[in-house]
Amino acid sequence: MRVLLIGANGYLGRFVADRLLADPAVQLTALGRGDDADVRFDLATGSPGALTRFLDAVHPGVVVNCAGATRGGARELTRHNTVAVATVCEALRRSGCGARLVQIGCSAEYGPSQPGSSTAEDAVPRPGGPYGVSKLAATELVLGSGLDAVVLRVFSPAGPGTPAGSPLGRLAEAMRRAMQSGDGELKLGGLGVQRDFVDVRDVARAVHAASLSAAQGVINIGSGRAVRLRDAAAVLARVAGYGGALHELDGPPGAHLRPTIGHPRSDPDHPAPLAHPYPDGCGSWQQADVRTARDRLGWRPRINLEESLADIWMEAACRI
Repeated sequence: MRVLLIGANGYLGRFVADRLLADPAVQLTALGRGDDADVRFDLATGSPGALTRFLDAVHPGVVVNCAGATRGGARELTRHNTVAVATVCEALRRSGCGARLVQIGCSAEYGPSQPGSSTAEDAVPRPGGPYGVSKLAATELVLGSGLDAVVLRVFSPAGPGTPAGSPLGRLAEAMRRAMQSGDGELKLGGLGVQRDFVDVRDVARAVHAASLSAAQGVINIGSGRAVRLRDAAAVLARVAGYGGALHELDGPPGAHLRPTIGHPRSDPDHPAPLAHPYPDGCGSWQQADVRTARDRLGWRPRINLEESLADIWMEAACRI
């Protein structure tokens, strides 16, 4: 099976590439903006015609799109998350390769959920910010394209490679700095938010399964269990061996919080801990209903959150 992977150098894309390369039946071609891509192509600025010519030359059976942006203004998010997907869909329609499309969506497309509930694929999307809006628009383009396509709505990915600016990455960085400086007290805010964390390697397994399946439409990829960020912080302290006290600052979930370990910085290598806990527009609660992934892909998550957090900590500890 010949697979074209778009966005192979991103957080999710790297693990998807590893998973696909482990399958001896897969011939993988990586397309992206970086020098190490097999083919350099920028979806945000490239034309559908140019991409069509490449598809006709390579003739993949599956196209996996892991590319996109998670940060930036509405214009940038629209360009990288929506216009880019429109380019992929149009190129696939024009091409004679007949490839199946596996598009990576996200839980931010749903927006806030009722606490205690599990969000199924038939929930009415109400994204609470420009990122979710741009990803939902991409999903609608894929579903309306007439292509053989599936959209995997990934909830909160975790594990090795977690970006330092993400909530779990900020937790690990705050703990690393506290341990490095000998602080016996760590004050953090916004820990009441609950999210459905799923290991990035399990996400890669889901992408592989979706590539081989005939499933179409939207499929949730998550653990099926919401975890409070304060509980994740406690687990992270345990795996890190941090013996200090964890104190939670008062404040509503998602509020702008006062960091107390270090000072706010613009340096991405030293992010202020949890200055913006969850800027995804999803409120205080998200939990996936993952029965469709089980029934249609034969997929279940295998890696628990403690293992994911241990891997996040191992990477943070290397900076001590």
